[in-house]
Amino acid sequence: MITHLALDGVLEGALGLGIDIVDTAAAIAARPIPSASGPRRKRPAADGEPRNPLRQRVVSLDGAPVRSGGGRLVNVDTETPFGSVDFGTGDILVIPGPSATDEKLVDELLARPETMRAVETIRRAADSGATVAASCSATFVLAATGLLSGRAATTNWWLAPLFARRFPDVTVHVDRMVVDSGEVLTAGAAFAHTDLLLTLVARLGGAALAEQVARYLVLDARMSQSRYMVLEHLRGTDPVVRAVRQHVHANLDRQLSLGELAGAAAVSPRTLARRIRDELGVSPTEYVHRLRVGHAATLLATTRDPVDVIAGAVGYADPAAFRRIYRRHTGETPTATRTRAA
Repeated sequence: MITHLALDGVLEGALGLGIDIVDTAAAIAARPIPSASGPRRKRPAADGEPRNPLRQRVVSLDGAPVRSGGGRLVNVDTETPFGSVDFGTGDILVIPGPSATDEKLVDELLARPETMRAVETIRRAADSGATVAASCSATFVLAATGLLSGRAATTNWWLAPLFARRFPDVTVHVDRMVVDSGEVLTAGAAFAHTDLLLTLVARLGGAALAEQVARYLVLDARMSQSRYMVLEHLRGTDPVVRAVRQHVHANLDRQLSLGELAGAAAVSPRTLARRIRDELGVSPTEYVHRLRVGHAATLLATTRDPVDVIAGAVGYADPAAFRRIYRRHTGETPTATRTRAA
């Protein structure tokens, strides 16, 4: 059984898409498939799974409807409040993110009395053998349970520095759409919830079923959040970060040492590394790569210059190295970016 926990302020799109994905998977899995020997037979369940692992329900903490982030009522299973759900091995608890887009709203989310109750019940569900999955700001709620301690996770890319500061014992892979750590899974920003549910469908019904669902719902296969990391959002307000950004943009076509960047910001290299890490959650080198890659993406979309020429224009003498770094930061090749823009 898949249980969707709708917290107050839940994002309707994420919750609705999650429900649609499971419904579509259940419908496809229930269809008979042709047999080479003649009569049509029922589609088999995945190895060791019950016949219908794709049943689902939507619950709230107290069994009452909740208000979405848009202020609309979200109906839930009124007969089964979250605290009374009997979880066991093979069950899955999915938590779509509430609307919390900045540090203040995340603080308010984690300080709510109902969030505190949810944390305890989520922990009990995991102790009972359930798999727990969360996306978007709900990853903060999941981390508050301690279930992510010592594990890898992802979250909203723009809240990743805050996540890393709050939960230093969690390894954050901000570029990933989904991080599967076995008993717990996390996904990035709101619509990465679709990737999370497809991952769970693949676990329950096999990769082929998840692929069919993605095709039916026209969901693209996105393994990375990186190409959605709008650099405007990464600029921050720290004057050291601004100084580095300006210096990099003024010298895109050449290599820059850590010492030169620190000098441009009038701080020591150690202070530079700390300030960029605190503000953006990345190293100075990674920040410079993002600035270069961001400018390269603009050139790919707005010019017809060859990829090798663009590589040199943004500071990469080796076009092969540029392609590797570009793909690591955007999740796609330079050619794919150009094709998509066209």
